[in-house]
Amino acid sequence: MPLPGTRVVALGGGHGLHASLAALRRVVGDLTAVVTVADNGGSSGRLRGEFGVLPPGDLRMALAALCGDDDWGRTWAEVLQHRFAGEGEMRGHVVGNLLIVGLWELLGDSVPALDWVGRLLGAQGRVLPMAVTPMDITADVALDGEVVRVRGQVEVASTAGRIEGIQLDPADPEACPEAVEAVRSADWVVLGPGSWYTSVIPHLMVPDLRRAIVGTRGRVVVVLNLEGQPGETAGYGPEEHLAALLEHAPDLRIDTVVADTAAVADAGALEAAVARLGARLVVADVAVGDGTPRHDPARLAGVLGRVMGATAAPAAALAPVQPGPPA
Repeated sequence: MPLPGTRVVALGGGHGLHASLAALRRVVGDLTAVVTVADNGGSSGRLRGEFGVLPPGDLRMALAALCGDDDWGRTWAEVLQHRFAGEGEMRGHVVGNLLIVGLWELLGDSVPALDWVGRLLGAQGRVLPMAVTPMDITADVALDGEVVRVRGQVEVASTAGRIEGIQLDPADPEACPEAVEAVRSADWVVLGPGSWYTSVIPHLMVPDLRRAIVGTRGRVVVVLNLEGQPGETAGYGPEEHLAALLEHAPDLRIDTVVADTAAVADAGALEAAVARLGARLVVADVAVGDGTPRHDPARLAGVLGRVMGATAAPAAALAPVQPGPPA
């Protein structure tokens, strides 16, 4: 199933992008992660505020996901993700965040610094920011009968209201040129899973990156979330996730939509929604199966590998694969 000559770009952030990268590195030989850089909380927010840099947290998680399954990869992934305890000023900081910011200071350029971290880790792919300057996410939120503006990724992700739409501040951040070129030349572009409004949709709000995504020669795969996320998409099913994505990018051309079997309550409604896009729907068991809303990398790898390896196959050949054992 490995597809060594296939160029794949995965866009997102946080735990969702970690899951898709951990899956994709098993089946493709040319993998690039393009990562949301709007985090304003935790260690990332503190470093962003103190040094005026991109928030490193989601970039760090993407790099950790690309570490191999050997002793070297597992060890460095753990080191990169280690969060300091104690009661002093270092409490809550993450080793990988400090490493990334240190290299940014030494090299003065975010992309070469991330490439150096990747070389140290033996990462099976490349990690790029979606933009070269920090930004904030703002959201229009319906709350108590009125629409209010909420600012900040953490605040948007934890809002008690229903998100009507998001914006970036600044509205036209400068896209990372290497990320734009990677999307343009990709064979496949993967959106999702992840925090829909704060990790996935923001890529479609960066003007140059959006133009690259909607104009790419590659095929676009949307991996839907397993359930709604409190604070962002509470109560959303697969159709609502898809609709929210298209509300922000109605010109997005989607080739394939991947959904988990247990997440699809109304198969007919989802099939109709996907058919209206001219896309194909693949429903398969891609969750870990322990009741938590997490994608299983091995199962997702099997599905994505089959989708990407069956580009010329007839629709009947694209029936869901049988799930493999959890990772």
